[in-house]
Amino acid sequence: MKNRPGSPGEGSGPPASAAGLPPPAERGATVIPDRVVARIATQAARTAQSRRAAVPPDRGGPTAPSVSAAVHPGSVRLHLALDLPYPTDIPHVCERIQQDVAERVAQLTGLRVGEVLLTVRRLVTAAEGSRGRVQ
Repeated sequence: MKNRPGSPGEGSGPPASAAGLPPPAERGATVIPDRVVARIATQAARTAQSRRAAVPPDRGGPTAPSVSAAVHPGSVRLHLALDLPYPTDIPHVCERIQQDVAERVAQLTGLRVGEVLLTVRRLVTAAEGSRGRVQ
């Protein structure tokens, strides 16, 4: 069996440091735009909302969370706005959602989440969530 150029079994390629590349720390930085972090945080908020507040994902009732992000070098500040079911333990649920979103965003982006500001847009009753379309 022949090895293709660059395959692991071939020893003819020079190591990366000998190829003239600068050390990784001097090559630059990865920049993640605010809107990308906001989309990641939106998905994390939707998941946390369904887990922590017993809101079924994508089933009417509460509207999808909205998120804005402000990325600074190495960190990010998030602002979430979402609906919660009524009745619920608002302080406890909000704290857990903030923690879940911060952990997930940090995990996926590598950024330190400095702050997660959460606004509850409205409380949704069970009757509101189960209302169908009127024809």
